[in-house]
Amino acid sequence: MARMGSSKAGRRVRRQFSEEFRVGAVRLVLDEGKTVGAVARELDLTPSSLAKWVQQARADRSQGKTGLTTEERAELAMLRKDNRELRMERDILKKAAAFFARHQA
Repeated sequence: MARMGSSKAGRRVRRQFSEEFRVGAVRLVLDEGKTVGAVARELDLTPSSLAKWVQQARADRSQGKTGLTTEERAELAMLRKDNRELRMERDILKKAAAFFARHQA
């Protein structure tokens, strides 16, 4: 019999949290001074997930002085994707140029 909250492969189903829930959890840590562990237990979260949310919120609040802001992370992801695509296009063009150079003579 399958356990509740698990998928076919025996892995736990990934939970989704609303932005309001995340903001509230982070507020408990940053504004009310509670520890990450205490808030995680209280809200049935993993401490590592909550710690990541808190770290990101600190970076956003300090406008990037303590890490990348959310906007910077989004821009970095977009730039990395563009870079991957450009490298792929470059490699295709290199191969095409080499192919035509061999077959021109």
